[in-house]
Amino acid sequence: MARYIGPKSRIARKFGEAIYGPDKVLTKKNYPPGHQGSLKKRKTSEYGMQLSEKQKAKYTYGVLEKQFRNLFEKASRTKGITGEVLLQLLESRLDNVVFRMGIAPTRAAARQLVGHGHIVVNGKVVNIPSFQVKQGNIVGVRERSKSLEVVADALSGFNHSKYPWIEWDANTMSGKFLHMPERADIPENIKEQLIVELYSK
Repeated sequence: MARYIGPKSRIARKFGEAIYGPDKVLTKKNYPPGHQGSLKKRKTSEYGMQLSEKQKAKYTYGVLEKQFRNLFEKASRTKGITGEVLLQLLESRLDNVVFRMGIAPTRAAARQLVGHGHIVVNGKVVNIPSFQVKQGNIVGVRERSKSLEVVADALSGFNHSKYPWIEWDANTMSGKFLHMPERADIPENIKEQLIVELYSK
């Protein structure tokens, strides 16, 4: 499956949540897309709920199935609660960190900035969105990219204090990844235990 590039409102309506941010269409049509969408919903099976939660996590973080599976396997080998570790690994992807730092308005925009070589990690350009940011790494905007309008607009008025695992320096337009976020600090509405149960079958 290729990365989804279709209407984001359709995905938001599918899960009944604004997973890509505020969505005007979702507020008007708070039912699944398609001809059957507004009809009475049938009860979803246990497997269906588990699969839906995995898909929601994949769409939210913009990760493909193979990448997601690899992250889950890495999480299952890591000490700690597998579901929480999985979310921490997703949160520490470079594209997500750029998004959390407010350098880009969306994860898709963050992925594009990374891919086009506008982002540096510890002073070196990294153009791999899936790059795993580690504790103590400094992530910032490349010197010649600091004047980009998309970056300036995203940073304008952004509240950097809402993510306690990131320390932002406005003067250098860079941030320090202090530590892996605690589950309580990750705002995404994802029931990670359902994903663990799905992969454990």
